[in-house]
Amino acid sequence: MANGNGKTPKLDELEKGAWPSFVKEIKEEAKKNPMAKDLLGQLERSYEERIGHWKHGGIVGVMGYGGGVIGRYSDLPEDFPNVSHFHTLRINQPAGWFYTSDALRKLCDIWEAHGSGLTNMHGSTGDIIFLGTTTPQLEEIFYEMTHNLNQDLGGSGSNLRTPSDCIGQARCEYACYDTQALCYHLTQEYQDELHRPAFPYKFKFKFDGCPNCCVASIARADMAFIGTWRDDIRIDPEAVQAYIGGEIAPNANDHSGRDWGAFDIQKEVCDLCPTEWIFAPPSACGWKVTS
Repeated sequence: MANGNGKTPKLDELEKGAWPSFVKEIKEEAKKNPMAKDLLGQLERSYEERIGHWKHGGIVGVMGYGGGVIGRYSDLPEDFPNVSHFHTLRINQPAGWFYTSDALRKLCDIWEAHGSGLTNMHGSTGDIIFLGTTTPQLEEIFYEMTHNLNQDLGGSGSNLRTPSDCIGQARCEYACYDTQALCYHLTQEYQDELHRPAFPYKFKFKFDGCPNCCVASIARADMAFIGTWRDDIRIDPEAVQAYIGGEIAPNANDHSGRDWGAFDIQKEVCDLCPTEWIFAPPSACGWKVTS
């Protein structure tokens, strides 16, 4: 490890503070996995020298696929032999990121047997990320996943990246369409584009059930599918009157003690309409404002 003594003073600094630390998790895995142990050493060396010691050494993957595996090699193989190969696999996540505990255990069992044991759930692409394995293990991992878990690799490189969706109508009242159904359909439809890179650059689909964009389709996708309301805007006149009359607190249950003042339907409703569809004063909408 770093300096030959196994100490990582710079990484130790990242364990301090109130937030969870990836260093703590790598150290935990390093107790039983030599890849994680050497990863700590190389990372500490990178902080000391201010040099990233990873390099790309050509294309690596599984038979028949051009994507799904990101080749990564150490440029310090003599010092850290257990990470001389440290390839990343992208695994196609289930729609809506729904897992059973049994499925998660089986994924982790495969990864502990064939890789570093380190995962990222999930990357910005959306995939399950397996961080760090060797070239001979790639086919072993792929076989176990496809034959035992019915789980496929995701996309990497200049191809269609793994389509990703929000939780949608499965649990969210705001979803305007079935994000999981569309995500699954297009994942099946574009299998060739997903596994065999043929584009000049990556391309991403992401499916948001509503403009809240919980899967960040606007920021993270080339083609964003965003659910929008396409009917008359529905208003509950009785709830509006209760809000105006003070029966419903205008502070959204804010307990800070701030005085939000009297309810202003023009300011708090009409003026906030993004399409400016609600623009008329309350009397024009048939509401009797009493405050």
